[in-house]
Amino acid sequence: MISSFFSKTKPINYIIVLTLLLVFYCVARFFGQNVLFTLGLVGTNIGIVALLFFTIFLVNFIVKRNKITQTNSFTVLFYVLLCLFFPASLIDTNGIFCSFFIVLATRKILSLKSLKEIKYKIFDASMWIIIASLFYDWALLYLIWVFIAIYIYEPKNIRNWFLPLSAFVTVALITSAVLAIFGRLNFILDHYVFTLKLDADMFKEWSKSSATIVYLIVVIIVGVISSIKLGKSGVGRLASMRLVAISFTIGIFITLFETNLGYFPIMITFFPAAVFLTNYIEILRKPRFKELNLFVAILVPITVFIFKVLLK
Repeated sequence: MISSFFSKTKPINYIIVLTLLLVFYCVARFFGQNVLFTLGLVGTNIGIVALLFFTIFLVNFIVKRNKITQTNSFTVLFYVLLCLFFPASLIDTNGIFCSFFIVLATRKILSLKSLKEIKYKIFDASMWIIIASLFYDWALLYLIWVFIAIYIYEPKNIRNWFLPLSAFVTVALITSAVLAIFGRLNFILDHYVFTLKLDADMFKEWSKSSATIVYLIVVIIVGVISSIKLGKSGVGRLASMRLVAISFTIGIFITLFETNLGYFPIMITFFPAAVFLTNYIEILRKPRFKELNLFVAILVPITVFIFKVLLK
């Protein structure tokens, strides 16, 4: 049974999930785009796959450490399935890097609930977000998330409110130094333009927008249901789940702002979405209903991937 298998955290679970990700990544990158194999291209993609794998392990670490889900491997499963549901996310290198740094920031934000080393965590979270913005400029919107977290956990310490600015200056100085070495100082002015890159035609055409619409509806519904059911889980977990919800909301706005031909950073929303989907599966008590939900959750992304990549 699917639920009993992924309700455990054995190495075989992660081997299967990572193998699934590797296979479909290769299909999307090489066969879906009809790319010619070269040694340099293979080397680059090995690095990207390694980054994706590390992101998966980081996601697993975050949910376990912060106890925002039960002890199982559903979250990493859903994260990979979302990659299949949106094949474009696997070929958006900027989106993969941006998502990785946002997940690093998420680790710091959610760990604020321990009320230990708050200043370091705020600085680190801000730093990772600013680095993420080097791949998508609108990722700077996640700094709003940092300020909300400060307001929730330690708003009276005035120094906390200036830490994101310190992180900004630090990253700006280091980035400027590196760009100066390579003679690319114009990158800053060219990159941080904050224009709406939204391709309106993509959303006018139902065949292209349907996946995003279905995704939003499903995540919102399961998020509301799981939030209601988890209402008695304690103040600490509720605060964490609210921050997860805010992360998802900001990620959706960034995706809408940045979506254009060849650019689709929806992967930045996969972590909060996977958490909501996991919480929903965890509250289901009827075994058959849970199995049916998991079966559909696996079948639909694979089917969508096949139609979008192999049968296009």
